[in-house]
Amino acid sequence: MSVFEIGGARLESRFFLGTAGYPSPAVLQQAIAASGTQVVTVGLKRQLAGDGKPNEFIRLIRESGARLLPNTAGCRSAQEAVTLSRMARELFGTNWIKLEVVGDEHTLQPDPFELVEAAGTLVRDGFEVFPYCTDDLVSCQRLLDVGCRILMPWGAPIGSGQGLLNPTALRTLRARLPDVPLIVDAGIGSPKDAVQAMELGFDGILLNSAVAQARDPVAMARAFRLAVEAGRLAWEAGIMARQDMAVPTTPVTGRPFVL
Repeated sequence: MSVFEIGGARLESRFFLGTAGYPSPAVLQQAIAASGTQVVTVGLKRQLAGDGKPNEFIRLIRESGARLLPNTAGCRSAQEAVTLSRMARELFGTNWIKLEVVGDEHTLQPDPFELVEAAGTLVRDGFEVFPYCTDDLVSCQRLLDVGCRILMPWGAPIGSGQGLLNPTALRTLRARLPDVPLIVDAGIGSPKDAVQAMELGFDGILLNSAVAQARDPVAMARAFRLAVEAGRLAWEAGIMARQDMAVPTTPVTGRPFVL
């Protein structure tokens, strides 16, 4: 699978992995290794110690060799997300931030207005913003307008495991934004969803619950690794066009053979 550049980094793996909800730290370590990921996300509100410093969990993540992508999960306003992002940069020494600003408690849908406001502020502040957004083309364009160079549209609501609810919208994003790195984030439930997203031409996948909540997270992490690789290879190879009716695959001469 081809190397790709994102946020100034060259990566071989197109599989980004979340780190919440695993049965144990040991299982998380093994899942990271099995996934082959080079980028893991960390929720700051959940992973900081009481004194505001990274805890043993962060040390475990660093030991995996994967790059940290702090996120602002749990934020409800642009101001809150910007403050948390600046804390992350000081604590972890990275200008990467997965920007999340939730607007609805039931669906955890991103707030498009607060998200754009926070993204603009962070871009001006020198951050490489990975915005978690919906699959709405206009909202995505507004994020690009304020300086985002990467987009992370959802496949379905966070943690729902519903897969790609609107592949048509995702296909439209890929077609209209051919040069923008697009990572499907949230809602993926099984490896077939990852294959589908990669076959649409997306640059990568970010997920958490589908691995963390599996009966065997380590085996599932490997399954997703293979799915992402297979889907990307299929996209690069060129998937055959669908036909409305049968098309003969074996050429014939027009006359039957007489035996």
